[in-house]
Amino acid sequence: MFSTIRNRLIVIALLVLGSVVSLVPRDVTIRERGPDGRMRDTTIKRVPIKRGLDLLGGIHLALELDESRGPVADRSGALERALTVIRSRIDEFGVAEPLIQRVGDNRIIVELAGVTDPGRATQIVQRSAYLEWRITDMQNLFRDALPTIDAALVRAGVSVGGGGIPQAPALEQLLGGDSAADAGGADSAAGLDQPGPLSTRLYQGGMPGEFLVPEEEFLLVDSLIRLPEVERAMPRGRELVWAAEPISQGARSYRPLYSVDRRAVLTGTDLQDARATIDPTTNSAIVLFDLTRSGGRRFRQETRRHVGDFMAIMLDVRVFMQPPVIRSEIGRSGQIELGNTSLQEAQDLALVLRAGALPAPLVIVEQRTVGPSLGRDSIRQGTRAAIAAAVLVILVMLAYYRIAGTLAVLALGFYMLFTMGGLATFGATLTLPGLAGFVLSLGMAVDANVLIFERIREELKLGKTPRVAVDQGFEHAMPAIIDANVTTVITAAFLFQFGTGPVRGFAVTLLVGILASLVTAVFVTKTLFLLWLQRRSATKELTI
Repeated sequence: MFSTIRNRLIVIALLVLGSVVSLVPRDVTIRERGPDGRMRDTTIKRVPIKRGLDLLGGIHLALELDESRGPVADRSGALERALTVIRSRIDEFGVAEPLIQRVGDNRIIVELAGVTDPGRATQIVQRSAYLEWRITDMQNLFRDALPTIDAALVRAGVSVGGGGIPQAPALEQLLGGDSAADAGGADSAAGLDQPGPLSTRLYQGGMPGEFLVPEEEFLLVDSLIRLPEVERAMPRGRELVWAAEPISQGARSYRPLYSVDRRAVLTGTDLQDARATIDPTTNSAIVLFDLTRSGGRRFRQETRRHVGDFMAIMLDVRVFMQPPVIRSEIGRSGQIELGNTSLQEAQDLALVLRAGALPAPLVIVEQRTVGPSLGRDSIRQGTRAAIAAAVLVILVMLAYYRIAGTLAVLALGFYMLFTMGGLATFGATLTLPGLAGFVLSLGMAVDANVLIFERIREELKLGKTPRVAVDQGFEHAMPAIIDANVTTVITAAFLFQFGTGPVRGFAVTLLVGILASLVTAVFVTKTLFLLWLQRRSATKELTI
């Protein structure tokens, strides 16, 4: 097939055409969610070769499973599930060409190029987003169990005034004292003749199962309810959970504490869609949600049974809003009121709810932010280095090999085109180490030409004609060229397989560059030699 110059030129023309076509920016239609939460088609012009984190700027995160509260069952499965959830969130977030990959048995690397708000991106990636609907303690079982809980704490050595907190007044004083007035007339939760270590710090809220804790005692009460003595004395089927944010009543700030059913009416796994919008009546942000068919059927049954009860909407084991009362049965659709939350925060909440909950919490073990100005400097310096290297190589080749060097320089232009076209075809991301890989493969392309030219010189010294010397020079240099490039390809393949981020960018560019250098040095350069020799007599000396 390649025995004739015509066939060789056709192959080269096809390679050039394919490279040019792959480098042309094209319009791409993508489906994305608009500000109103609905999906729509958007046409964007996508550049074939994408810039990486170090060239475009952005954020680098290394995440690991949080095992501070105990080991995670099926760590490998949890990591794979977390990868899927993070990819869904990032796709919804709108980051173009993110890098999300697993490293080892317990780490996920996330690189988001072009992100202008790293804090928001980090929150979206790390948020657990486990959504639950639970009925509050309508029978006040926790309140009735407070005497038993207080007694257990006293036996464990916890005093009323422990932890540096002044001893609270008795129930009668609470009802008429300043604290009760500040709490909007809230009663002591205990209902005891003598207050205990926990009950003295709780005030009855405005609904069954709701208690108010002064914000300054939030950490103390949180540590108390986590004690084994409290957990053992809790009523069966009940659990204590905090509100996500404190509330203000009078001149003081309180953190609501809720006693809720341990069994969830519904979870986020039954969520089909969620979208943020503004409630025209209250002018506040809300999240509208739609449930699956089975989830809607179960939700309708449960809400029908609990008409008149209060239902807590929990996100990541925190009550996200004041529990609403169930007025009537609810079907497949509903809404979550977010109060003073901004629309963007509501959109972020809807995003993580749609993507699903993480199987286990993730903790950030490494975070780097790269500014766009640093990326511009890297591009400028990398481009200068590549141009300087190319100019020096061209000058050396022209000065040392003359006519043959001129042909090699022409082939070098094809090499650059093929390399960039290959990177665009494979959808590679160009990084600063990738630029280094490009310059290195440029040197290897010239190195292959040097081996060929030296073999041609040896053949010419033996008195062979230029055409025979060229053929045998290419033939005899081929084993050395293949050996040198295969060893480099193996090294680059290992870097790609086990490296991360910039290392993989270097490996991809080096691999594509080596393949392009083989094509240009062995195929294109020889074709140029054959064209040059065709226009001269067979006995004319070859300058090399």
